[in-house]
Amino acid sequence: MMAGFEILDPTVEPRKQAIMYVPRPDSLKGKRIGLVENTKFNSDKLLTKVGEILKKEYGAAEYKMWRKHNSSVPAHDEIIDEAKRGVDCVVAGVGD
Repeated sequence: MMAGFEILDPTVEPRKQAIMYVPRPDSLKGKRIGLVENTKFNSDKLLTKVGEILKKEYGAAEYKMWRKHNSSVPAHDEIIDEAKRGVDCVVAGVGD
């Protein structure tokens, strides 16, 4: 006698979600830049260089860096709240 079995289909239809982008600033001159690093190796070094380039070559006033709890989660609420209050633009970066 042949045993019965059930075949499961693990695929699903992708969920479509509209993405809204905020307008880019016309210039970075005088802007305060937030940098969010994801804890991966060298991401802090890479973003520090990005921050320096934004200051020297694009006239950004300053930059500040935050570190996420780990690379696989979104920026935590404290980062979002502080960025809303203290910077004009945010760059999120990865390293490896």
